[in-house]
This record gives sequence, C-alpha cells and structure tokens, in this order.
Amino acid sequence: MKSFSSEIESNHLVEVNWADRWQVYQRLKELDIPCTCTANQPLKVEIGSPMTAVQLWSVIQRLTASRQDQILTLECCWKIANNSSNF
Repeated sequence: MKSFSSEIESNHLVEVNWADRWQVYQRLKELDIPCTCTANQPLKVEIGSPMTAVQLWSVIQRLTASRQDQILTLECCWKIANNSSNF
C-alpha cells in the first residue's frame, strides 16, 4: 500500500479547457508549482503538498467559476476570517 506522502508527490494530469490551459500553466509557474505544458498534451502538475493542491484548485476556480460563485467564496472566506479573529 502506498503512503499518502508518496501519492501526493506524483505527477497528475489536470483536465483544463484547452483555451485556459496556458493561463493555468503560467500562473502555476508564478507560484513555483512544478508543471509542464507541451503542445497537444494535457497539463501535468506535481502536487507535493496539500497547499499545492489548494493553490491548483484556486487557480482553476479563478478561470472556471462564475463571477457569482467567486463572490460567494470570497464572502465565505471573509466571514470565516472575521469569526476566527473574535476568539
């Protein structure tokens, strides 16, 4: 059986709209997340930590989620941040 750490260190193919793939790749490179994007091939991302997985999710959400969904997510984050500062 593989350990969790060995599973998250492997490369993963990421299904991204071909039109958005280059933007996702560029943003991941800016975040220093190891990835490759070659012609006519899927985007490959090395997910080495839970933080990397969240960053990948965030980058993809930014391009694919509706404006309303992004607003709701941001409002939820603000509420959580405000509630945690009251403790």
